[in-house]
Amino acid sequence: MVTQSMDSKENGSLDIKISVENGRPPDPAQWAVDDVFNYLKSAGFEEQAGAFKDQEIDGKSLLLMTRNDVLTGLSLKLGPALKIYEFHVKPLQTQNMKKNSS
Repeated sequence: MVTQSMDSKENGSLDIKISVENGRPPDPAQWAVDDVFNYLKSAGFEEQAGAFKDQEIDGKSLLLMTRNDVLTGLSLKLGPALKIYEFHVKPLQTQNMKKNSS
């Protein structure tokens, strides 16, 4: 569930607050590098999450990654790289495409 609230500041601008799920913004495109790291770490890929952090992969970058990027671009072992792409990156990309097309 996403909740959003807006507060008026003294200068007239709005302070928009978006709720977070599991410490991350609900939209992967808004994730910072640490959000991607924490997502992969919580999915059981602690060692591999460090490679994403080292390469400064944020949410927008994650959503642009190809299968080949994950398998060869991060120097990960093949097994975990396949699982990360198929069960995490690809579903996030699909979910993001569906959301943006509606």
